[in-house]
Amino acid sequence: MAEEQVILVNENDVQIGLMPKLEAHEKGLLHRAFSVFVFNEKNELMLQQRALHKYHSPGLWTNTCCSHQRDGETSLEAGKRRLFEEMGFETPLKQSISFIYKAPFDNGLTEHEFDHILLGNYNEAPLINEEEVAAWKWMPLEEVKKDIEAQPEIYTAWFKIIFDKFQKHLSV
Repeated sequence: MAEEQVILVNENDVQIGLMPKLEAHEKGLLHRAFSVFVFNEKNELMLQQRALHKYHSPGLWTNTCCSHQRDGETSLEAGKRRLFEEMGFETPLKQSISFIYKAPFDNGLTEHEFDHILLGNYNEAPLINEEEVAAWKWMPLEEVKKDIEAQPEIYTAWFKIIFDKFQKHLSV
């Protein structure tokens, strides 16, 4: 199976090419991505713990799911696809904000993404894909904020950036 491609973009989110995902992360090139945040009726956020064998940020806690759009796929289509692949459920999503961030990792890879934030609601337990996700939990936003401050090392770099900058946009 060929390696998944990411969509290279400029600072205006205009597609300028395609590149294998690992190569884009090795070179730290700006590419399109999305981050899904799913809330329950108590306004708690569904967090996932990344699988322990992931090539970066294994075992760290993060938002409900995130990934990269495929060529020709909208952010909403990609978010719905990946939410089902990782967390095993479907729910309507809506677009929120988007922004650029850059986060280098200890293994030499760099996330440099034009990230589209997608929001949704769901009240059931997910059926996690254990190839992608080690565990999951619901957390109130205030608890997430306090926990990130108390133990930032257990959260992904991108989640800390998103949560810090855009917390006011994250409730639905």
